[in-house]
Amino acid sequence: MELKKDIFLKGETIYLRALNEDDINGNYSRWLNDYEITLYNSHGRFPVSTENLIEFVRAASKSKTSLVMAVVDNASDKHIGNISLQGISWIDRSAEIAFILGEKDFWGKGVMLEAGKLIIEHGFNVLNLHRIHCGTSAENIGMQKLALKLGFEQEGVRKEALFKNGHYIDIIEYGKLNKK
Repeated sequence: MELKKDIFLKGETIYLRALNEDDINGNYSRWLNDYEITLYNSHGRFPVSTENLIEFVRAASKSKTSLVMAVVDNASDKHIGNISLQGISWIDRSAEIAFILGEKDFWGKGVMLEAGKLIIEHGFNVLNLHRIHCGTSAENIGMQKLALKLGFEQEGVRKEALFKNGHYIDIIEYGKLNKK
């Protein structure tokens, strides 16, 4: 008997589902404490504990201003990353998209491109968002390429806005409008 998967949005190679407390028992906490995974983002500055993650997952499940999804590999049912729409403004109809691909075996395989397409379509066509935006370190070439592949346009640069690894780094800002 096949177990029912908790699928929210389904893609060809991955699916998105709500993040849950069971994910904490997997590799999730390791990702947020891994130097290589957090190299270009604001994670990795303070250690993340199991208690921190439990609080985050519980808050995310109740939030009306963020949609935090686990990215799961279809073939193995393995939780490999997260994607979210956060800081949702129902008045401005906008949100920030955020990505973390924690399982390094899946890097460079288009997983977050697929996940991004799914959540952006959901944001525009179901949540009625008008604008989705993101920002990334000027050193994060992979994220910059992903933003452009997802149809985001560069909107600007926040000069020396991120202090990471002993120096200040520019944040490149991207945005995408719902043209429908």
